[in-house]
Amino acid sequence: MQKHGKKYREARKALGDERSFDASRAVELVKSGAKAKFDETVELHVRLGVDQKKPEQNVRGTVVLPHGTGQSKRVIVFAKGERAKEAQEAGADVVGDQDLIDRIKGGWLDFDVAVATPDMMGAVGSNLGKILAQRMPNPKTGTVTQNVKQAVAEIKAGKVEYRLDKAANIHVVVGKASFTQEALLENLTAIMDAIIRAKPASAKGTYLRSVTLASTMGPGVRIDPTRLKSAAAA
Repeated sequence: MQKHGKKYREARKALGDERSFDASRAVELVKSGAKAKFDETVELHVRLGVDQKKPEQNVRGTVVLPHGTGQSKRVIVFAKGERAKEAQEAGADVVGDQDLIDRIKGGWLDFDVAVATPDMMGAVGSNLGKILAQRMPNPKTGTVTQNVKQAVAEIKAGKVEYRLDKAANIHVVVGKASFTQEALLENLTAIMDAIIRAKPASAKGTYLRSVTLASTMGPGVRIDPTRLKSAAAA
């Protein structure tokens, strides 16, 4: 059995016997329980009542967090000509076409997000499909676009992707423990609103099975899903 440290046990004890909390109280508890010497990342974990094996129930999307993630993302862009120039002006870390494809084929993977113009996707897909895997540019997440300037700006500003894993869970960064409670709550609300609105029409039964907020080293704090649904509807 895994043994947790003193700080973790103290944070867990502070939760008491209550099973779940409203979003505001959950954020407060997560912040107070983040006692590591580094600025802990705050993550949201949501279990959905969907069948992820059915394509129409594969919940996935993006949202720009009001207060960003607190993390700096390295963005590369596959583009030529004017689009390449726009990407550079928007702050992309690396921009290129065939030269960038060759660089990645050679083993370079020092980036977080890849963006591409539609005319580059044939070459990117055929050469880098297996290498990029989940980092492959995708129209559904806005990373295949002619408007590379906007795409790069949004990613740099704190755009995050949410998507189901094989167990019908979503894991997404909400921010840093150093954020104010109000900032974390607004980021959390933006993500949950997006997930709720993305509910597939064919999904039956309870959609939000469980919602948990946690910092890197702290215990998970469960949020009452019924209060989140009410907030999104309002």
